[in-house]
Amino acid sequence: MNTITVANSKLLAPPSETTSLSAIARSRALGPDILRAIAILLVMLLHLPAEATPLPLVGLRPYGWLGVDIFFVLSGFLIGTQLMAEAARSGSIDLKSFYLRRALRILPAFLVVLGLYALIPPLRDAPAMQPAWRFLTATLNFGLDPRSGTAFTEAWSLSVEAHFYLALPVLVLLLRRHATIVSVTLLAATIVIVGMGLRLAIWQGEVGLPAAAYQYNEAFAAYLRDIYYPTYNRLDGLAFGVVLAAVRLFRPLLWERYMPPYIALVIGSILATSAIMIFSERGPFAETNLPFLLQPLPGAVAGFPLFSAGVAFILGALLDLQPKIGRWHLPAVTGIATLSYSLYLTHKAVYQLDRMVFGRENLQGLSGFVIYIATCFIVAATLWFVVERSFLHLRDHLMSRMR
Repeated sequence: MNTITVANSKLLAPPSETTSLSAIARSRALGPDILRAIAILLVMLLHLPAEATPLPLVGLRPYGWLGVDIFFVLSGFLIGTQLMAEAARSGSIDLKSFYLRRALRILPAFLVVLGLYALIPPLRDAPAMQPAWRFLTATLNFGLDPRSGTAFTEAWSLSVEAHFYLALPVLVLLLRRHATIVSVTLLAATIVIVGMGLRLAIWQGEVGLPAAAYQYNEAFAAYLRDIYYPTYNRLDGLAFGVVLAAVRLFRPLLWERYMPPYIALVIGSILATSAIMIFSERGPFAETNLPFLLQPLPGAVAGFPLFSAGVAFILGALLDLQPKIGRWHLPAVTGIATLSYSLYLTHKAVYQLDRMVFGRENLQGLSGFVIYIATCFIVAATLWFVVERSFLHLRDHLMSRMR
């Protein structure tokens, strides 16, 4: 990693999001935004009550949780690219600058929403909430039993991201002088294989036993607590994103030669579809009313890496297709992608607010869906303009002074 050839350097990270949405639309890479928009819409659909889900989306709703895995691949690619490119250029990483950028990007909106959840209980999507210190220390996703309070638990993925931000700079600094594509790939493969082994052992010991005894609620709680939430079981997407970043940074000609975009799209689609087929096999949970999120053994073990690998190939293809798709005028996609973080933080609270304002009986069918979508975007846009954009302005100002 002593020298670097960067392919598509303008696509490595989203631009400074401190200007208007129309200006952002002109400067962002469309490929990652398409995936980002799909990811947040899937998550929002997952948390939408069934009675407010339009019929064409009913079959898609059970797979909404896959949106988080798309976000993980995107994060692995973007953060991995930033850190590895900096280490290759300068031989080091400005950790102060990195963590300041991340803090000013992630924390302001998160702290505002967390404060609202803590101070205004009617906004909570569940009666009980985990202690605030668990959110603030990025420990929410360890030992999180859904029976002990589930309000704002979508923040579990932010804990995974925080651990990733702590670990990846250290790995890049340790490997910067001796890393090769082979070593990075082997490290990522080790992470994926170890994760599969852990999920296999945990499923057999903690989930399979109550499932075999028809204690499905216990099995569901154990699955979320011990498999779905913990960081060490959710590294697949981050790892594949980092590998994609490494290949495109340090071996762009190799990627270009063996992975032209349409080949990468086909491979990615096959992998992602195979994962969804595995997730669709409900096994011992076929006759239960438990959420689709509870996966039998094949899905819990092999589904995550298969889907993440598929998304990584699709992302690589979309980056290569940017010269073509970049000419498309899709402001809605860019707008959704820009607001995705604010949408992620607020969409469950917004539905609770909708229930208080409109009444649950008026939040059914197509009208309920329209109300939900409209209010989600109104609240998210407000949070973006008032909080996110303000602190991104501050971030850019501080970064310019530190240069």
